[in-house]
Amino acid sequence: MPPTSDRSSELLPVTDQREFPLPLTIGVISDTHVQPHGGRRLSPHVLDLFERFKVDLIVHAGDLCCEDVLDLLAQVAPVIAVPGNADNGFLKQTLPDEVRFTAGKYRVGVVHGHQAGSARQTAHTHLAGNVDLGIYGHSHEPKIEQVGETILFNSGSATDRRWNEHLGVGIIMLTESRIDPELILYRDAAHLVNILP
Repeated sequence: MPPTSDRSSELLPVTDQREFPLPLTIGVISDTHVQPHGGRRLSPHVLDLFERFKVDLIVHAGDLCCEDVLDLLAQVAPVIAVPGNADNGFLKQTLPDEVRFTAGKYRVGVVHGHQAGSARQTAHTHLAGNVDLGIYGHSHEPKIEQVGETILFNSGSATDRRWNEHLGVGIIMLTESRIDPELILYRDAAHLVNILP
């Protein structure tokens, strides 16, 4: 059974808030795969991008691999996060496998994507038809897809392209009139300085 959100907020810098007013700007990040003693790091250019866009909330869709990533993101905005298959036992035990929240009239769901077959299949099974906006990760493949009334959004990985051409993060703006998702793709995080709101 997933732990309660109360326990998460006591142990990690994540928010228990599950209702947000509109307009809401969400920064989306996933699959950072930062190991405590590894060479991979979350670029400060990603954090600067989220600050420039004045995000109200950051969603991490799993495979953080290190609590330090949450500490960095929480310095920019409140964070909601789910664990991924590569996360350590502490993150898997502390973070809920799935998070649902509302932004004004919109229902939003977050999963990592490793629960059933492919990441896309998991998103379709867990989120499509159940929420207005579904956020997931796992595949490292940036993707925006409309499935019925649901927008499914995968920002890709912010640090590890694998077989994909680009790294990616996302900005999603929610207003009374629409959900406006944007993928921000890059090969070198230093190029993010050129992305303006």
